[in-house]
Amino acid sequence: MKEFFVADAAQFENQSVTSFFLVAAISARDRKGGGQYLALTLADKSGQFEARMWDDIADALQTCAVGSYVKAQGQISKYQGKFQITLSKLRLAGASEVETADFVPTTRYEIPAMAAELRGYVESFRNPHLRRFVLAFLDDPQLGPAFCQAPAAKRLHHAWIGGLLEHVVGLVRLCLATAPFYPEVDPDLLVTGAILHDIGKVRELSWQSTFDYTLEGQLIGHISIAQGMVYQKIAELNAQAAQEPQGEEFPPQLRLLVEHMILSHHGKLEFGSPKLPMTPEAMLLSALDDLEAKFQALRNEFAGAQAAGRGPGELTEWVRSMDRPLFNSQAWLGQTDPGERKKNG
Repeated sequence: MKEFFVADAAQFENQSVTSFFLVAAISARDRKGGGQYLALTLADKSGQFEARMWDDIADALQTCAVGSYVKAQGQISKYQGKFQITLSKLRLAGASEVETADFVPTTRYEIPAMAAELRGYVESFRNPHLRRFVLAFLDDPQLGPAFCQAPAAKRLHHAWIGGLLEHVVGLVRLCLATAPFYPEVDPDLLVTGAILHDIGKVRELSWQSTFDYTLEGQLIGHISIAQGMVYQKIAELNAQAAQEPQGEEFPPQLRLLVEHMILSHHGKLEFGSPKLPMTPEAMLLSALDDLEAKFQALRNEFAGAQAAGRGPGELTEWVRSMDRPLFNSQAWLGQTDPGERKKNG
């Protein structure tokens, strides 16, 4: 049973710990005075940190590889504002020694409940074409389960099992809450875009012991993958419609609008969107998708800052994806008695 997690590092500063980790990176590097040392990135479901092993590295280098589980002993310390571990012992862990659930981050919400909630939104669509279209994705025997399990990203936001579903459910809630303020927007079309905008990530990402990009993800990317998936699913629906007495093909106008939302949802050309949002639905989807993703990244940064021992009055580290550090205003205000704030205000 794993007792120490990476997120616990602040509680064990300058102490020795022994625990199991997943090797996210490992390499031998030259020492200035001659010889080599081992540089690693060790991970579990709570995060990852850097590790260094200065002596007796030969066996570890031969037996421990990226993606393997290891048992490590070392001292926790802080270097340049980040916690790390200096290893004295390291060996490959046996399969019976580890619980994979300790190493793969997973959504804190119930996946079946989120899937049922999402399906309920789709079944309430007024547009029968969009209802049938989206349900064809959710009911697909391969795509449906993958959609419920996939992370939404490798690192930035919702990077955990069920993260894509969690992101989409949160985004759909935002869409439904916001759409009434914008009568130019078709709610069914907007929610369709929210559900399918990242569907290509089920093939862009892999999520076994670690999260990574597939070859298809690296060469094509989730936006183009999703466009191809839309074409394929519509072709399947049209083929089925041709076999039905009163079957109707999927309207080409809807196909075009759905594709545009997928192709433009990153909002800017420099952010990877082949097109800029040009319809009301695409504009609103892009804005809300960016907001939902940024706030999850913000939560991650606040949690990481707390785990690193930063106080409520301190900024987080520089967040590269946002080009700024962040500040937890609520945690800061919570450190001061409201009466004192009023008296000193």
